[in-house]
Order: sequence, then C-alpha cells, then structure tokens
Amino acid sequence: MIKTKLEMRAAIVDTAIAIAERSSWEAVRLFDIAAELNISLDDIRLYFREKEDLIDAWFDRADSRMLKATETVNFLSLSPRQRLHHLIMTWLEALAAHRKVARQMIGAKLEPGHIHIQIPAIMRISRTVQWIREAAQRDATFVRRALEETALTTIYLATFAHWMQDESENSQRTRDFLDRNLRLAESLDHMIYGTSRKEAATGSRAEPRPIREIPPSVKPSPLAAPTASETHINPY
Repeated sequence: MIKTKLEMRAAIVDTAIAIAERSSWEAVRLFDIAAELNISLDDIRLYFREKEDLIDAWFDRADSRMLKATETVNFLSLSPRQRLHHLIMTWLEALAAHRKVARQMIGAKLEPGHIHIQIPAIMRISRTVQWIREAAQRDATFVRRALEETALTTIYLATFAHWMQDESENSQRTRDFLDRNLRLAESLDHMIYGTSRKEAATGSRAEPRPIREIPPSVKPSPLAAPTASETHINPY
C-alpha cells in the first residue's frame, strides 16, 4: 500500500512509464494512470498539474542519480573533463531502461505549435546543465562562465540526441562521441585562456601535447585541469 507522498508521486510516474512502454507516450492518459492505481484524477492533480509534468519528474530522477554519482570516493580525483563525461553518461544511464519512451517524450515536446511546452523544456535543459556544472565543481565567472554554459549545453543536447539512436553495447558510441566533444571543448578553452604551469606539468604526464607557458597571473583554465590520477582511474 502507498503510504507517503513521495511513494504516491513515484507510483504515478512509474505507472505512466509502464503504460508508455506498452503503447506509446502519446497514448498515456491521466485517467488511465488513475484507474491502474485505483485513485482519482484529483489525487493525481495534487502531485502533477498536467501530463507534461510527468516528464519533468522522470528527468528529475536522472538529475538525482547524476548528483549521487559525485558521492563516490574517486569522483573528485577525476580530471574536469572526466567528471563531465561521467556525469552526463550517468544522467543518460538513468533513462536507459526506457530509451524508446525518452525519444517519444522529446518528440512530443518538439511538435510544432507546442510553445507552451517548449519554453519550459528550455528551462528544464538549463536546470540540468547547471546541476552538471555544480556537480563537476565548475567555477568560471562572467564571460567565461557564459561561454562554458553555452558549450556544455550544446554538448549535452548533442550527446542526448546521439544516445537516443545508439544501440551499441553499453552506449559505447555515445561515450566516444561525448569524449570527442569534451576534448574539443577543452582544446578550445586552452586556445582562449591558455594553460597554467601547474596544469602543464601534470598534463604532460597524462596526455603529451604542446604546452605554451603563460604568465602566472593568468587564472588556470577550469575546463582543463587534469591530474596525475587521470592516468590511473577510468570511471567508464
């Protein structure tokens, strides 16, 4: 028997996903969810204002699982690029059991004329990206922060789109795609902001690459600060 509000909320979302798996997300109706749970529509209304809120609740689960990934012992020993890779893939893995439903949810949001759905969806994306930045402990400010958010949002959305069609084992093609794009972002960050001497010393042991020295007054790049542990820890 469902006893708590959290359990009821979770049961409503689980039932919606189960119905979508049997038919499609388009076919999910709140009255069907109510019937399966033996509750009323008014009971559902206490938790969700409309069907679209169920999508946000499901994606909130992915946010939560992603944030819990930061609680592992080795997370902070990862390089900034590795942290971002691990967080984004953890977010996607939280949805992996229902990849078909995820595609249908996104498709529904992108239908022409659904401006009332698409604007909140943009805010939803922004919220997840901000949690990714917080979890990875990004600390860029002002213009640099804006550029980083734009790049990370683009990478996140491109990776999500790639993942939705990826049938490779353990989503390996998506993992490789994400890694390539994060490396590119890291290289561009080097070009714009340079590399600190400390970073050059540690980076030369992990991944040999040309290093140009910059004055010590320049703040180290937050997008590229690999540690020596990068050569020993592989979270993937």
